[in-house]
Amino acid sequence: MIAGPLLIPDRDRVAAAAAVRLSLVVPTYNEAANIGALLAELTGLLDAMLGEAYEIIVVDDDSPDGTAQLAERFAGTAARVRVLRRAQERGLSTAVIRGWQLARGDVLGVIDGDLQHPPQVLRGLWHQITLGHDLAVASRHVEGGGVSEWSLWRRAVSRAAQAVGLVLLPDSIGRVSDPMSGYLLVRRRALAGVALDPLGYKILVELLARGQIRSIAEVPYVFRERQLGSSKLTGSITLDYLRHLVRLRLASETFRRFLRFGVVGLSGVVVDMTLLYLLSDPQSLGWGLTRSKLIAAEVAIINNFLWNDAWTFGDRSRRHPGLARRLRRFAKFQAVCLAGLAMNTVLLNLQFNLLGMNRYVANAIAIAAVTGWNFWLNLKISWRR
Repeated sequence: MIAGPLLIPDRDRVAAAAAVRLSLVVPTYNEAANIGALLAELTGLLDAMLGEAYEIIVVDDDSPDGTAQLAERFAGTAARVRVLRRAQERGLSTAVIRGWQLARGDVLGVIDGDLQHPPQVLRGLWHQITLGHDLAVASRHVEGGGVSEWSLWRRAVSRAAQAVGLVLLPDSIGRVSDPMSGYLLVRRRALAGVALDPLGYKILVELLARGQIRSIAEVPYVFRERQLGSSKLTGSITLDYLRHLVRLRLASETFRRFLRFGVVGLSGVVVDMTLLYLLSDPQSLGWGLTRSKLIAAEVAIINNFLWNDAWTFGDRSRRHPGLARRLRRFAKFQAVCLAGLAMNTVLLNLQFNLLGMNRYVANAIAIAAVTGWNFWLNLKISWRR
């Protein structure tokens, strides 16, 4: 039994025969009806593909139907099959990672234990890995892929789940067409030493969000209907998927930057509001609202740039030192913020002149409305990687 952190060891820390190239994990729970046929098909296929340079690791969550015993019986006749029984932990994603922790190969993989993932697709996945990709994903949503006899409702639910993922984690989920896939190969180096913390069944979401994955290839496959055994798809799995997305969002670098950007923005609000009062209030200078707003906003922009360059995006700024580069970043920041300022000014005047709102409340609402705009464009333009 493996316990402790969910960390994949480096290749040089794995006490293994150098000949093992692929370690394929099969997570199981109550798959007694399928495990024998699956292992027979996998070993036949991988023998032809890799000879003895592979291993299959069945990770069973203490199935009451005897899945582990059947897998162990098969392993007794197949030297490249191993079985890990788990009594304390549960869950497909953690089962996969525990299997990878035992693995000896440079390439790690996972395939479902219910025969809904066609083993023959491994040929295409392996080919993409040999071309140099860090991750090869079997996808139902590229040309040549499909979902067999799925109902319209099930297709809609799957696409809706993917859409939620794109909203919460666009930089990760958007890299593949089928982020719900559980059929993949990945290079060990992309995961070695990375602290993984999956939740539920969707291991690919975890890898995309936390792994050091540079290049990805997708291979089409048709998801087969289950012939034997019962489906594990329940409402709690969908809830776990949503919780996982939120947890990854909160832990993401982009979210942390956004929080810092928001703090800096609040300092800019103080500058903006103070100057707007001094310049436009009838009891102060009494200047026109638009002119006062433009001056106050420009000073706030300078304030925000200095703090963002030093703190929010300080790691990126330090890679590009020098006054000339800093001025270029400021020019980009200014351009983005001026576009936001135009939106801000329109919103302010609409609220103040047409709706009769208090000028300061209207200004605060306008600032909040363009904060997301400013952050996203500055992330992609002013302080891009």
